[in-house]
Amino acid sequence: MSDIIQLLPDSVANQIAAGEVIQRPASVIKELVENAVDAGATTINVLVVDAGRTSIQVIDNGCGMSETDARLSFERHATSKIRQAADLFALHTMGFRGEALASIAAVAQVELKTRMATEEVGTHLSIAGSRVTDQEPCSCPVGSNFVIENLFFNVPARRKFLKSNATELNNIVTAFERIALVYPQIAFTLHSNGTEIFNLKRGNLRQRIVDVFGKRLNQDLLPVGVETTICKLTGFVGKPESAKKKGAHQYFFVNGRYMKHAYFHKAVLQAFERLVPAGEQVPYFIYFDVAPENIDVNIHPTKTEIKFEGEQAIWQILHACVKEAVGLFNDIPSLDFDTEEKPDIPVFGSSKDIVAPTVNYNPNYNPFNSTPRERRNGVDDWQQLYQGLQPNRTPHQEELFVPDDEPTEQGESLIAEKSPSHYQYKAQYIMTAVKSGLMIIDQHRAHVRILYEQYLNRKGQQKAGAQKMLFPEVVKLSAAEELSAGKVLPEMERLGFELTSLGGGSYAINAIPADLSGVNAVQLVKDMVAAATENEQTNTQELFNTLALSMAQNAAIPYGQILGNDEMEHLVNALFACSNVNYTPDGKNILTILKQEEMKRMLG
Repeated sequence: MSDIIQLLPDSVANQIAAGEVIQRPASVIKELVENAVDAGATTINVLVVDAGRTSIQVIDNGCGMSETDARLSFERHATSKIRQAADLFALHTMGFRGEALASIAAVAQVELKTRMATEEVGTHLSIAGSRVTDQEPCSCPVGSNFVIENLFFNVPARRKFLKSNATELNNIVTAFERIALVYPQIAFTLHSNGTEIFNLKRGNLRQRIVDVFGKRLNQDLLPVGVETTICKLTGFVGKPESAKKKGAHQYFFVNGRYMKHAYFHKAVLQAFERLVPAGEQVPYFIYFDVAPENIDVNIHPTKTEIKFEGEQAIWQILHACVKEAVGLFNDIPSLDFDTEEKPDIPVFGSSKDIVAPTVNYNPNYNPFNSTPRERRNGVDDWQQLYQGLQPNRTPHQEELFVPDDEPTEQGESLIAEKSPSHYQYKAQYIMTAVKSGLMIIDQHRAHVRILYEQYLNRKGQQKAGAQKMLFPEVVKLSAAEELSAGKVLPEMERLGFELTSLGGGSYAINAIPADLSGVNAVQLVKDMVAAATENEQTNTQELFNTLALSMAQNAAIPYGQILGNDEMEHLVNALFACSNVNYTPDGKNILTILKQEEMKRMLG
C-alpha cells in the first residue's frame, strides 16, 4: 500500500492559517497598524475602499525595511520581535507570531513600498497568493506603504460570507479605535471611499478619548490611577449619571494591548453598585501596566484573551481604585445647601420680644343652624344615595386561592381566572390571585412586551403619528454609530421620528412618536442607534424589530413607579392580549405563578 500522508505546500498551509488570523478586512487593518506601531511610526494613515473588499492601504512613517527584510517578512514565522521561546514572556511589542503578513499575502494581492532612513532607494514588492510576482527598487518616503487588494480573491467561500459593507466598515472602525485609544502620541487618520472618518491629532489620553467618541463624554470622565508592586493602573471611568442601557464605551488595555476580561468587568460594575440603575452600563477606559512575565498573551491569534498571574489581587486593586475615584469626586448624591434663589427665611433675633400667635374664631357659629342648601338632583334624603351598595368586605383566604385543576399558561385562561384586585410589591412586581395560586408579574417587562407589539403593528402603516418638539434637540453620534445611521433612520421615520443631519455626526431631533412624551429624546435615539449597531441585522424586518424593542425598553414603566389598582388591571389585561405573555422580546421571563400546593408545602 502506498503512502497517503504528505506535506502540504506552503501556499495551502498559509491559506489554512489565514483562516485564524485574517477573518475579515478589519483583521488586516489590525495587523498592519500594529506592525506600524511596532515600527515606531508617529503618523499612520488608513484608507479603505468598499469596506476593505476592494482595497486596504496602510501608510506609516516608521523605520521601514531593507530589501531582504521586505522579502523575508512575508514568510511564515518570520519576525523581528522574538528570538527564542523565553521572549514570549517578555513581550514589549504588539506582534510576535510572524503570521500576519504571510496570512495576508496568502489570501490577497499585496503591494509593498518601503525604505529605511539609511538608504536612498526603497523596495517595491508585489505578491499574490503567497507568490512573489515582482520586486524592484523604487523611490518612496521613509516607512512602509502596504496596499492590500481583492481580499480573499482565491478563497471565494470566505469572501462570499463577508457581511454588508456597513457591517464590515463598522468592524474596521472598532478595530481602528482599539489601537488609536492606546497611542495618543501617534497621529491617525481613517478614510473610507475618499471620505474622512477620523483625523486624530497627537495629544494626551483624555483628548484622544474625546476626539474618538465626542466632546460630550469629556464632562462624564473621572480619572483613576494607582501604582502598586503588582500593577500600575490608569485611565478614566464615567460618572454614575453617564450610565446607559446600550452603547456604553467599555475598554480594557494591558501593556498597550486591547483585551476582553469579564472578571475585571465585574470589578468595575460592583464599584457602581446602587449608584446606577440595574441593567445600565457605565463607560470606562482602564489601562493596566503589568510586568510582561506576569501575563500570557499567546492564547489566541487575535491576542484579546489574556491570562494574568494574581488575578484576584488585581481585581481588588481595580475595584478599590474605581470606588475611590467615584467617592473622591463627590459623585455620590449629597445634601445641597446652596441658598441662591431660595426663599428668605427670617433669622431669630434674641433682642426682639416674642409674641404668641393668636387665632380668631366665632364662638357662636353652629353649622347645624345654617340655612340648608338647595338639594341636587332632587334627592331629599342622603341615605338614598347609598341604597343598593354592599358594605366593604375583607376578602378571605379561600376567596383568593380557590383549589382547581392544573393552571394553564394561555393568556385567555389566566385573564378569566385572575382576581380584579392587585397588589404592587416594592413598586416592581404586580401580584394577583388566580385559581391555582399567586401570579407575579414584572411590571417593566410586561409593559415592554405590550409596547413592542404595539410598535410592530405600525409596520404596515405608512408612517406613525409624530409629535413636533417645541425646541429641537441635537444628538451627537460616534463614528461607528454614524455608519449605522444610514440604514437606521428610514426605519425610525416609520416609527414617528423626524431627524435632520447637521453634519459631523450631529442630528437634530425635530419630532418623536406621539406616545413618547416625557422620554429623554436624545438618549432614546442614541440607544436605538446603538442597539442597531450592536446587532448585525440582515433585513429591514429584523432592524425594525430591534428598533421597536429599544424604543419599548425606553418608554416602558420604570421600576419604582407606583401604580393604582386600575392601572395595574389595565396593564395585566393588555399583557394577556399579547401574542406571548411569558417572555419579553429578548427572552426574559415576564411572569411566574406560585402554586397553592407549593405555598401549603412551604407553610407546613
